[in-house]
Amino acid sequence: MMMRIHVTKSLRAGNREFLLDVHLDASARRIALVGPSGSGKSLTLRAIAGLLRPDAGMVSIGDKVLFDAAQGIALTPRDRRLGYLQQDYGLFPHLTVAQNIEFGLKPGWRNSPRSTVGPAARRWVEAFGLQGVLESYPAEISGGQQQRVALARALAVQPRLLLLDEPLSALDAGLRKAMRAELAAVQMGLDIPSILITHDPEDARVLADRVFEIEDGRIVRESSRDEYALHQSSTPSITLDALKMA
Repeated sequence: MMMRIHVTKSLRAGNREFLLDVHLDASARRIALVGPSGSGKSLTLRAIAGLLRPDAGMVSIGDKVLFDAAQGIALTPRDRRLGYLQQDYGLFPHLTVAQNIEFGLKPGWRNSPRSTVGPAARRWVEAFGLQGVLESYPAEISGGQQQRVALARALAVQPRLLLLDEPLSALDAGLRKAMRAELAAVQMGLDIPSILITHDPEDARVLADRVFEIEDGRIVRESSRDEYALHQSSTPSITLDALKMA
């Protein structure tokens, strides 16, 4: 499935201006957008999700056009049918696990049963082992369980694309490694493409097939997972040699 993400957006804050000008075309099923804080990663993800309207460009997933400035197409976030896993998971603290998972399935819904999920969500509840915490609230479960709840909610809507916004950054080192492996297993079992944004090279190495590096609002390098891993492993040696020669 070909993904085309061409977005331009000028943002101003006081006397400062930031220009997002991303051009990304890929058919890989797992894509990583890697870059430091402030490079435009999250802005790009928000533009794909419909939370940020570009000044120009287009976004399409396969033959489905989500945004096209020239044609006046701008689907709402709900109509784009994307799964969005936020950095802080975005769980509602006053809703139970079951209610959080069901939230995106029922427009206008307010009072779903505290411990019941429908058929669309049940598959993911069972896959992630959440049966025993359906009546719990987010504050009552672990960080790993919170991530699984957020994933279950994102996948229950049967998305055409899964967006992962630094989903491991809030975890400690041990849990991060375990959840990275678990997320990789989930990806491999899905027939759904995903875009991950991260600043951690190890996330990109494990969770992506194609890596796009972004700096100052622009894609500066595209590589395969293996090429990216090789580049990352060689960079420290080059730097050290240069220091020795200085």
